[in-house]
Amino acid sequence: MDKTHYAEMCENLDSLLQRGELAGKNVYLFGHCNATETLADRLLEKGISVCAILDNNERKHGKSYRDIPIKAPRGILSEAEGDSAVCIAARAYESMAEQLRGMGYMGQIHKMVEYDSFAEYSLSEDTLKRKRARLERGLARHRELTEKFPGSMKILCPFQALGDICFAMSYLPHFLAERGIQHCVVCVVGQACAQVVKLFGNYPVEILPQKAMDEVIQAALYTNDRDSFIAHQDRPYVVDLHRALYVKCIPLEQIYCCGVYGLPRGTEPVRPSCWKPFHDQGRIQKGKAVILSPYAKSVVSLPDNVWSQIVEDYAGRGFQCFTNVAGEETPLEGTLPIRSELAEMQPLVEYAGTFIGIRSGLCDVLRYADCRKIALYPDYNYCDTQWKAIDMYALDGWENIVVKDDFVWKKC
Repeated sequence: MDKTHYAEMCENLDSLLQRGELAGKNVYLFGHCNATETLADRLLEKGISVCAILDNNERKHGKSYRDIPIKAPRGILSEAEGDSAVCIAARAYESMAEQLRGMGYMGQIHKMVEYDSFAEYSLSEDTLKRKRARLERGLARHRELTEKFPGSMKILCPFQALGDICFAMSYLPHFLAERGIQHCVVCVVGQACAQVVKLFGNYPVEILPQKAMDEVIQAALYTNDRDSFIAHQDRPYVVDLHRALYVKCIPLEQIYCCGVYGLPRGTEPVRPSCWKPFHDQGRIQKGKAVILSPYAKSVVSLPDNVWSQIVEDYAGRGFQCFTNVAGEETPLEGTLPIRSELAEMQPLVEYAGTFIGIRSGLCDVLRYADCRKIALYPDYNYCDTQWKAIDMYALDGWENIVVKDDFVWKKC
């Protein structure tokens, strides 16, 4: 979960608590994902217990997060009306709330994060007034971009996701060449995504806050702007590629290549090449260090004992163990923190010799690094499809390992 949505979630939770909305309630969460785990952490910090995490994926039932069981949604119907509340931090709030009401649940349902502020279906005068103001802001920002970058195609990357930016940039040059586009500006959310863009060359980059990005995209769609292109696969009002995944497993990179950009299958992706030396290389013993990356914004976390097994193994064999950290993240026990710019990451892991990370966008950034590379996949399904995360995200040239309940590192 990115900082903006985390701050919004915390603010909404504090507001609920101040109003006493959760007092005496049996609290449930809906949708097991990184955002839900983050919400669970916050509730526990506030001294509020969580009865269960509701999830439609039967494969998750019987598992738990921090001793909070994951159960089927219908389990909440045993609650007496008025005694429970469901808090939703996942993106699919509307469909989750509709499902609960359709089952007959009459308790409280609280939306903790507003991901798509244009997806509101009320026709009240207040709503229409706010939406008109929102569209006007989007149109104004859209005009500003057009004036700032005249004659340039606006490549809009909707979400703060490093992996998606990598895929978008890997095929963008082919897309521009096929359309005869000479100039473009890549619009992203957040500094980290801008750094990924710069790995692929000297592209003009415009950094927008998430809500401003949503407004610009809405304006581009409203005006049918032919000089704007939304470079993302999970936007049903653009390409609706997600539906194909209910029938066939299509790796995410192929979805970008063929579905988003309309390029022929087999088009060779452009590799990131604008790296720079790691600034603190003297700390590292060349070829005898492991860089561990346990944190990800959009992936459910792995159990602590997974990382402790890995650290124990590598430390026991004389390796230096580092945890890649950013912001307020803390190093794994038994490791040292290491911080680097994204442009330094590939030289860093190549010098260290080994990289082990939870499968996240950082793995896409490092996909071509010349070292031992291991990606760890939580055992979950991609969205609500039948395909596992490893089916969608497996990396060529990497050791791809699914972490199940009986995971033992030394067997890998």
